[in-house]
Amino acid sequence: MQPKHLWSLLFRILPKLLGLPASLLKKFRKEGLVELDIAMGTLPELPHDVLMNIFCTLEVPDLVRAGSVCSSWHAAYTCLRDLGKYKQSQTPCLFYTSESAGDNVGFLYSLKENRSYKLTLPEPPIRSRFLIGSSNGWLITADERSELHLVNPLTGEQVALPSVMTIEHVKPIFDVSGAIHKYELSYDIWEVSLPPSLHDPSDLRECLYFKISFARPGDDKWTWVGQVIMDEMTYPICESMYIIQAPWGDLLQVSRTVEVLPNAPWYVPGSGNYRARTLKTKVCKVDLEAKQLMEINRLPCHILFLGHNNSLCLSAEGHPGLKSNHAYFTDDLKELTVEYKNSTRDMGVMDLENSVKKDIVSQIWSNWPCPTWITPNLMKLNLAFSK
Repeated sequence: MQPKHLWSLLFRILPKLLGLPASLLKKFRKEGLVELDIAMGTLPELPHDVLMNIFCTLEVPDLVRAGSVCSSWHAAYTCLRDLGKYKQSQTPCLFYTSESAGDNVGFLYSLKENRSYKLTLPEPPIRSRFLIGSSNGWLITADERSELHLVNPLTGEQVALPSVMTIEHVKPIFDVSGAIHKYELSYDIWEVSLPPSLHDPSDLRECLYFKISFARPGDDKWTWVGQVIMDEMTYPICESMYIIQAPWGDLLQVSRTVEVLPNAPWYVPGSGNYRARTLKTKVCKVDLEAKQLMEINRLPCHILFLGHNNSLCLSAEGHPGLKSNHAYFTDDLKELTVEYKNSTRDMGVMDLENSVKKDIVSQIWSNWPCPTWITPNLMKLNLAFSK
């Protein structure tokens, strides 16, 4: 980090840290940068606790840059990251891949900075994986053997989850050499009269991980969670449902209505390039006592993030670069994201009041794996999921 950029960073965060209006520092910033190189050579080293207090106000991209300045700054950065003292609210980023960048490369697009960061991820190649979702800064992925891995794209930390063959209704079928040839997926546990189905190891992930099992830290197998199976939505209107805990304590139920029509103007006949189009996002407050939904459809001081990510409702005041009373969304329709891998994704930002939709950015991503929101997180696994 160059001295000029370092001072620019400090001037952005000092007013907030000291409770001062930014206007008081404008003159010093304008005049002080003239002799910046001399000043940098004479400044005393800031105490460790002061550095940590400053760094606590930074979002992840700025924090990583600050941690690379010198040894003392890196020590403060490491302490915040490893001891769980860094709790600054983060602006979600769009995780995506690009075919031209390579199979092990992912990108984070920062809505706050309007720029992308290139990241190298561990094996297996991220472009060969199925992105199931994201939570607490971690991607949940399924590889070409349908095995699950958690991966943090910022730190490169990766954790293999219990094997798919430990799921109650999955049975491996071996060939003569002892290798897994197929998986048999049983439907008996769902109390429906369908015969078991056979799947190649690479195909099982496309239908299995929309059901619910769980594993605690240290478990070597999955535990099944019983669930109610609902009828499918009527074609061509589909609806995705999200349950979100609002910052003020209320429980929100958000529904997103999506249209999928093969004869729409943007559909190319014979191409198999079905495209979804989000029509409306409806927000309801859940009244648990009355067991009722109250439609509100306005979040004047808040922002929604919808998709394969853990659904979020964030304060607009804490994220001034984002659009208040809007929902940022990515494609999460299983029928299209799995079966039509090359279809253009349904992504954008929608005004909750009038359903007007705009693009987030011109397309910079490959359509597979499906781009998804992720909230940057530098903490180790045991700290990231301990909140």
